Amino acid sequence: MTPSGPPDLSVSFAGIELKNPIIAASGTFGYGIEFEDIVHLDKLGGFVVKGLSKEPMTGNPPPRLFETAAGMLNAIGLQNIGARAFVDEKLPALREKKNIVVFANVFGYTRPDYERALEILNEGEGIAAYELNVSCPNTAHGGVQFGSDPHLLDEVVSSAKRVARRPLIVKLSPNVTSIAQMAHVAQEAGADAISLVNTFLAMAIDADTRRPRIANVTAGLSGPAIKPIALRMVYDAAHAVKIPVIGMGGITTAVDVIEFMLAGASAVQMGTASYFDPVATEKLVEELAGYCREHRIQKIREITGGMLTD
Repeated sequence: MTPSGPPDLSVSFAGIELKNPIIAASGTFGYGIEFEDIVHLDKLGGFVVKGLSKEPMTGNPPPRLFETAAGMLNAIGLQNIGARAFVDEKLPALREKKNIVVFANVFGYTRPDYERALEILNEGEGIAAYELNVSCPNTAHGGVQFGSDPHLLDEVVSSAKRVARRPLIVKLSPNVTSIAQMAHVAQEAGADAISLVNTFLAMAIDADTRRPRIANVTAGLSGPAIKPIALRMVYDAAHAVKIPVIGMGGITTAVDVIEFMLAGASAVQMGTASYFDPVATEKLVEELAGYCREHRIQKIREITGGMLTD
């Protein structure tokens, strides 16, 4: 039977309705407002602002970006204006925009750091949900990442859940032995959804100068190079939890979106592609609509978890 009318790209998770599954990823889209002259923000499913901490941070010294084969290394160091400045200076301008969905990414180096940032953000209006970045080193425990230790992950998600007045999405690190285990821990600690994957720990060296390409020496690898691993991790995580999964990692085309949704994602985030094409997110929405028409997919949400294995 031939579908009638345009495809329905709407999706929902954790009680949040999106007009389509395309979300601009944190750290690649500024605070959203910087893109308003380039991208029609209301055409996107939503966007995640760059990570916010309880106090402003200057980030790492340069160089902190380096292009690799089919990817990119970054060690920005979570530079940001701080939660208070975001609520006072950026959020009012975002609230003036119609039909946009804003997610606030939150991070810290101790549990109280996360809690304080969330308390400040709770005061703001116009935030749909929080995305908890657990790929930060816990300075109170010798620098071990929250997202790589089940006990630390349980603690930080549980404490954040008690403070947060909005749905809580936990952004998982891929630098773990079992992504399924960490997804389950996040769910049991109270996460309303999980997003994955964050960047893979990597590095690059200049053979001529014998120096690291990144001042921080190591950095996070993103882009198409990581997509097959990210896809597998989304599949593993989706089969380990009952809460919604948001997939990311090297997405550049409509086919990538379909693959992540078939693996179990309810929505996706696009990040690195915005560096080489600032309009990539909006173009992807149009491409996805075309793909659905061509393949007679009337309701895109119905393909989530629909990969065939027999």
